[in-house]
Amino acid sequence: MKWTIEHGMSVRRFGSGPELVWIHGLGESSTSFEPAAAELSEFSHVLVDLPGYGRSAWPDEPMGLDALADHLAAWLGEPRFVIGHSMGGVLATMIAERGRAKAIVNIDGNISRGDCTFSGQAIAWSEADFVEHGFAELRAKVYAEGNDEAALRGYVAAMTFASPRMFYRHASDLVALSRTESMAPRLAALAVPALFIAGVPRGICEPSRALLDRARARWIGIEPAGHWVYLDQRTRFAAAIRELHASTLSSRG
Repeated sequence: MKWTIEHGMSVRRFGSGPELVWIHGLGESSTSFEPAAAELSEFSHVLVDLPGYGRSAWPDEPMGLDALADHLAAWLGEPRFVIGHSMGGVLATMIAERGRAKAIVNIDGNISRGDCTFSGQAIAWSEADFVEHGFAELRAKVYAEGNDEAALRGYVAAMTFASPRMFYRHASDLVALSRTESMAPRLAALAVPALFIAGVPRGICEPSRALLDRARARWIGIEPAGHWVYLDQRTRFAAAIRELHASTLSSRG
């Protein structure tokens, strides 16, 4: 495994074969993808901790989603196969819009306000109150709710390494973007192959799935699964990645 700092972000590279770039979600870190990467052992993997998360430094000023997408596009440099979860799925779509993806997988990214589970709770505080005590209270709540769910326990652990100010800025951006209900049409309009993977029934909400249908976006539901579908259904998730990757190669051939 090769570990580097690139564009101010902690990046890990391992494996051999075609490359997959993984972008994590709000409050997360790249460690959440390790089981999925292990399932896809025939690929090489690039796992990044976004600024303010995981092993990456906390920026002096929070970076909004559009600025973060610009930052990631500059880091990638050339089109890659990008997989993003939750907020990372939103960022993967934005990266494709910037011409830095040859294909994307959006895993349970925000489509409508009903998908703002943690971001919606965060913005109930003011930014100052969230930084002072709200983030700790939110972590404690997730910990209590996730006592019997491995994915939520992992999320709580990741949250302890997240910048409260960055978390709050991204939560605010996600809620504002989700209210527009624009992400499904944007996903459908991409010029590169794009697949949305939803955890059913506990991932994105039913109205969001209807918005994907209305926009004629390419999506599949994997069930039974929740928001971390790549942990709940590792084998079926990996099969979907392999299928999209193979079809992308065929279309280019």
